[in-house]
Amino acid sequence: MKTKIILTRRLPDSVETRMRELFDATLNQTDQPFTEKQLIEAVKTAEVLVPTVTDNLNASIIEKAGPQLRLIASFGTGVDHIDVKAAREKGITVTNTPGVLSEDTADVALALILAVPRRIVQGDAKIRSGQWHGWSPTGMLGHRINGKRLGIIGMGSIGQAIARRAKAFGMSIHYHNRKPVHQSTELELEATYWETVEQMLPRIDILSVNCPSTPATHHLLNKQRLSLLSPHTYLVNTGRGDVIEEKALIDLLSENKIAGAGLDVYEHEPSVTSDLIDLPNVVLLPHIGSATIEGRHAMGDKVIINIQTFLDGHTPPDRVVPAML
Repeated sequence: MKTKIILTRRLPDSVETRMRELFDATLNQTDQPFTEKQLIEAVKTAEVLVPTVTDNLNASIIEKAGPQLRLIASFGTGVDHIDVKAAREKGITVTNTPGVLSEDTADVALALILAVPRRIVQGDAKIRSGQWHGWSPTGMLGHRINGKRLGIIGMGSIGQAIARRAKAFGMSIHYHNRKPVHQSTELELEATYWETVEQMLPRIDILSVNCPSTPATHHLLNKQRLSLLSPHTYLVNTGRGDVIEEKALIDLLSENKIAGAGLDVYEHEPSVTSDLIDLPNVVLLPHIGSATIEGRHAMGDKVIINIQTFLDGHTPPDRVVPAML
């Protein structure tokens, strides 16, 4: 008999079709996020659960899993929505889909790095509202990014992909990471490593946040650290929303203590506070860092490979363990 698999969200047609060919796959026809009740029912009946970032698989839900649930094959890179420790204690393997979204997310980060200082979205709004009356020497003035210092928090594959793009635009690269990247990468990027966030923040012109959400990174950029940014600095976040203390960021933006921000993720998403929406110096995106057709297909391929490898009795290539977080 085919293995019973439950998908919590709609996936690309080709991915769903392949899963139906290989497994006894139950699809989510409505694409509405599962409720807590639906998640509990899913962990009680599925042999493999394929969740996404919208599913909060906390310890309480995982504890209710039936003995048949052996694998949680998450469709996504981050696993902050899954209590991996609780799953491990329950004997459930957890996998994710790393390494296939770096270029896509880097593209969006660079788009925000360009859009905020050059006031791209404000310019679009000006045209659409009929308020543009022609070119002016002082109209819609922004800032160039060539020659600016880019500070990157989280120099993994996404951070490095952003750094390569930024270097091509003439920016100098600075970064903070748990440890320095390989010397050859530093030389390639001409990157400067800072041992602490506090050392780096006052020295940069644009800050790009690219680290995952973990207990160690929750509110990494709190009110105290954000206050170290210069008034001319722009902040871009394509990592996770709770890395930044959002209320403190809103206060800085409202008081023009930093120049602006470009955000693709939010601390309480999908809820976005009106305090952010009302700010003119912020560009807001609906968590589209990984939203490419190519990326979604690559994620689906990884999920299927992880499931097949696990069912064949081998360790999945993208197994997540608590020590990795």
